[in-house]
Amino acid sequence: MLMLFSELGLTPELTSALDQSGFTTPTDVQAQAIPAALAGRDLLVSAQTGSGKTAAFLLPGMVKLAQKSTGKGMGPRILVLTPTRELAQQVEKNATEYGVNLRWLRTVCLVGGASFGYQVRAMSRPIDIMVATPGRLMDHMRQGRIDFSRLEMLVLDEADRMLDMGFIEDIETIVRATPESRQTVLFSATLDGNIGRLAQKLTRDPQRIEIARAESGGNIEEHLLYADDSRHKERLLDHILKEAGFDQAVIFTATKVGSEELADKLSDLGYSAACLHGDMPQNWRNRTLNDLRRGRIRVLVATDVAARGIDVPTITHVINYDLPKQAEDYVHRIGRTGRAGRDGVAITLAETKEYHRVRRIEQYLKRQIVEGVIEGMEPTRRPPKGGSSRGKPDGQRRSGSYAGRNGKPGNGSSYAKRSSSGPRPQGSHQGSRDR
Repeated sequence: MLMLFSELGLTPELTSALDQSGFTTPTDVQAQAIPAALAGRDLLVSAQTGSGKTAAFLLPGMVKLAQKSTGKGMGPRILVLTPTRELAQQVEKNATEYGVNLRWLRTVCLVGGASFGYQVRAMSRPIDIMVATPGRLMDHMRQGRIDFSRLEMLVLDEADRMLDMGFIEDIETIVRATPESRQTVLFSATLDGNIGRLAQKLTRDPQRIEIARAESGGNIEEHLLYADDSRHKERLLDHILKEAGFDQAVIFTATKVGSEELADKLSDLGYSAACLHGDMPQNWRNRTLNDLRRGRIRVLVATDVAARGIDVPTITHVINYDLPKQAEDYVHRIGRTGRAGRDGVAITLAETKEYHRVRRIEQYLKRQIVEGVIEGMEPTRRPPKGGSSRGKPDGQRRSGSYAGRNGKPGNGSSYAKRSSSGPRPQGSHQGSRDR
C-alpha cells in the first residue's frame, strides 16, 4: 500500500502545496528521512540524484518553522549548503513552491556572481531559510553580516561534491560558527571515506539512511557509441541530433572552452544552441537557464556545473560528448532527462582509447552499458577485451534500430544496442568553485 505525504506528519499547508504541485506519494528517501528529521534526529543520508532528497530535508525543516523561534536576531533558522549556484537556486525555488501557503516565509540565496547589495538587503530582515554556496557565505561571514544564533537546522546537500570541490575548510569554519544545539542533516552519494570522517565531526548519534541505487525500472534509455577520434565524434553527434527527434537536449563537454566552441558550431548549423559553464557571469547563466525553460534554447552545451540544479521536464536527450571526469557525475548528467516520469535517452560518445574510463563508470553503476554502432559510421578500432563490451564477439551483440524519442525508430538508421535502465529521477527537483 502506497504511503501519502499526509501520513508523514507534515502540516496541512505543506500537504496542500504538494497536492497543487501534483505530489501525493513520497519517494523512498522522503518516506524515511522526513519522520526521522521531524523527530529531531541528526541524519546521514545516502541517495542518488533524482531520489527526492530536496523535499526530504526542506519539508521537515518547514514544519519546524511553523513554531515561533525562541532565538533573537535576524539570522536564518535553516541553513542549506550546496556545491553549486544552480543547485542553490533550485533549492530556494523548491522552498518557495512548498511554502506557497506560508505567507510569512522568507528565503535568501547567497551565491557567487550575484549582487552583494541585493543579498545584504535581503538579510536586513529575519530570514527563515538561507541557501548558500560555502564560498559566498564565507564572504558575508568575513564582513560580519551573518548571525547564526537562531539556527535550528544545518543541511549539507551533495556533501561529497562539496569536498571534491575543495570546500572542506570553509565547511568546517561555517559549522564552528553555528550553535551546537543545531540539528544536522547530511546528504551524499556515499557515506564512506572523507565524507564519513566529516560526518562524525558534524553530527551527534546520527541515524543512517541508505537508499539503494536503482538498478532497473527507470525510464532513461542508455546507449554507448565509440568513435575513432574527435572528428568521428562530431559526425556521430550531427547524425544523432538529426535523427533523434528530440525536444530539448543537454550536451556535456569536459571544458568551458569546449562548451563554447561546440555551442558555436551547432549554432552555425542552425540549432538554437547556447553554452553554460562556471566562468559565465551569473546574469548570463540565469538568462540561459530561463531561455532553456521557456523553450527558446533547444540544445544546451554545458560543463558539469549544469549537472546539478537543472530541472526541465522537456529535456528528452542527454549526450555525453566528453566523458565525465568522475564516474558519479555520469549519473548526475543523465538525470537531467527522464524528469517528471517522462521517458529520456542518454547517449555517451567515447573515443576507443577511453574504454578504461567507460569501464570505471560501469563499475560505479554496477552494470554494463553495451556499446552500439550507427550503420556506415562504425569505428575502425574496437576496445580491447575487458573494456565496456566485456570482450564479447561482435556476433553476440544484439542489433536493433536506432531508438529516437519515445522509442520511435530514427528513419531506419541502425546500430547494435542494448537499452539499459538508468536511475529514475523522482520527487525532488535537481566545475568551478563558486564564490
